[in-house]
Amino acid sequence: MKHKLLIICLLAVAGLSAQRTATIKIYPDRAKDTIPAEIYGQFAEHLGTCIYGGLWVGKDSKIPNTQGYRTDVLNALKALEIPVLRWPGGCFADEYHWMDGIGPYGKRPKMVNNNWGGTIEDNSFGTHEFLNLCEMLGCEPYISGNVGSGTVEELAKWVEYMTSDGDSPMANLRRQNGRDKAWKVKYLGVGNESWGCGGSMRPEYYADLYRRYATYCRNYDGNRLYKVGSGASDYDYNWTEVLMQNVGGRMDGLSLHYYTCKGWSGSKGSATDFTEDDYYWTIGKCLEIEDVIKRHCEIMDKYDRAKRVDLLIDEWGTWWDEEPGTVRGHLYQQNTMRDAMVASVTFDVFHKYVSRVKMANIAQIANVLQSMVLTNDKGGMVLTPTYHVFNMYKVHQNAVNLPLALISDQKDVRDNRTIPLLSATASRDKSGATHISVSNIDDKNTQTVIIDMEGIKAGKAVATILTSTNMGDHNTFENPETVKPKSFTDFTVNNGKLQLKLPAKSIVTVELK
Repeated sequence: MKHKLLIICLLAVAGLSAQRTATIKIYPDRAKDTIPAEIYGQFAEHLGTCIYGGLWVGKDSKIPNTQGYRTDVLNALKALEIPVLRWPGGCFADEYHWMDGIGPYGKRPKMVNNNWGGTIEDNSFGTHEFLNLCEMLGCEPYISGNVGSGTVEELAKWVEYMTSDGDSPMANLRRQNGRDKAWKVKYLGVGNESWGCGGSMRPEYYADLYRRYATYCRNYDGNRLYKVGSGASDYDYNWTEVLMQNVGGRMDGLSLHYYTCKGWSGSKGSATDFTEDDYYWTIGKCLEIEDVIKRHCEIMDKYDRAKRVDLLIDEWGTWWDEEPGTVRGHLYQQNTMRDAMVASVTFDVFHKYVSRVKMANIAQIANVLQSMVLTNDKGGMVLTPTYHVFNMYKVHQNAVNLPLALISDQKDVRDNRTIPLLSATASRDKSGATHISVSNIDDKNTQTVIIDMEGIKAGKAVATILTSTNMGDHNTFENPETVKPKSFTDFTVNNGKLQLKLPAKSIVTVELK
């Protein structure tokens, strides 16, 4: 009899553990900061098949294309409403000489991509192809200039080539190459990772170089450059200190790179084959970006209380081992529900710091690291779980961030980290609609989430959910819809409270009108 009672008690405890409860209080009266659309920026580097085979196949390709751009990829990216696209790197940027990528295709010199696998590139995708793509996508171009191996003159002439409408040598060269009217180019990165692949520089040396390069990159014919200093890698707070001290207001923005990975030596682990412990460690490492942002912001505040210099996280995302059988150095990795969760909780962090953080660019847009799409040379394309998160979260672009307080269970994970088992963000758009995105990080248990929405109109509510059976689930060319969004109805709205019953490992966005 005692054994039967013990079993009943254990079953009761197990039942309780499978159902958690969390609360969220939203404070619409404290809202003041707008979430810049550029937080949802993208990054395309000449790396692996990101450009060639991902975005670009050429006009003569058998793969359906629009002026050389893959039509399927182009349409998928248009649906995301991409605000800004960074190019040509990354490490590639500081070995890229832009004049190799203009003029007739047959006369463009080939080059060796020394950073990424020694691939031979034919430079068929260059300045015109990139800026025309940005026009087709309706997004701002973000050019990363070559400071590592280039010259001041080279970068200055590139700016003139792209943005001058005058009777100048570079503007006339552009006209000879088929483009009469100058492009509008807002964002200019003065180098990339100058502490590493961009030149292995000391911050003091780079600060002086920045001042020199920025001086000669001029504004032409109404085009105003927003100049970005090459900033720190995650925990290098001294780099930010030196640049704010020695460059300060000469920059419009300062970059920061942060990857969720296991370090830069040895195996980073499989993108698809991982344990529950690995998953929770990943969320802990991902959430550590908040402490990193806070520290860099504190340093910037010391020199710039008015927040005239923005912080741009222009490389972020997960970094796992390359998929078996793929080209070494091309960084092709699969993308699972785990990666989707990293994207959602990272956006929740970014939204909290938009008074200083004005842009973020996930790495990368196609076929590299935490990409939006995967393609093959047979014409196949797959939308990744991360793509779906971007699509679900795009409602927060240019909306007012609504501060919130969240109480949920927590979990201790390895490396002495403690993580919440729930993450959330909320915003109000220009039409007055409120959007609430909530992520149940718990991979085993359903969570009932009660949201206090006092002061928020909630006459009509619709919701979308992204979840899957296993955290390692992913989309393949054979099974492209294993992980995809669906309509979500397991919620109620009563007396100013929204109650959600979130399945394990799920991401939900609710729209309230």
